[in-house]
Amino acid sequence: MALKVRKNKSPAPPPTCPVGECMALLGGAWTPNVVWHLSGGPRRFGELRIDMPPISPKMLSARLKKLEAKGVVRRAVVPTSPPSVEYALTELGCELVPAINAIVRIGHRLKSRQA
Repeated sequence: MALKVRKNKSPAPPPTCPVGECMALLGGAWTPNVVWHLSGGPRRFGELRIDMPPISPKMLSARLKKLEAKGVVRRAVVPTSPPSVEYALTELGCELVPAINAIVRIGHRLKSRQA
C-alpha cells in the first residue's frame, strides 16, 4: 500500500526563493573563494590570481564581472600610470562573509568526521 503524500506545512516561498537566489550566486565555481579573498580588503586582479593560483584569468574575470553585476563586488579604476583596477566587497558582499565562515566551520567538522 502506497503512503499518502503529506502537505508541506512550511510557508510558501516567494516567486523567486531568496535561498535559491543566494545559493545560485555562491554555488558558482570560485565565487566563495573570490568573496573570501576580498573580505581582507581591496585587491587588484593580479593579486587575486596570486591568492588563487589554480584559477584561470578567464574564470576570475568572469566571476568578478558576475559579482559586480549582482552588486557584491565594486570595481574601481585607480588613477595610476598605467591605470589599475581594484576590486572590493560592497556592503552586500560583506554580508556574505559570515555565511561563508559558517560554511567553512561546518566543512572542517565534516572533514574531521571522515578522518
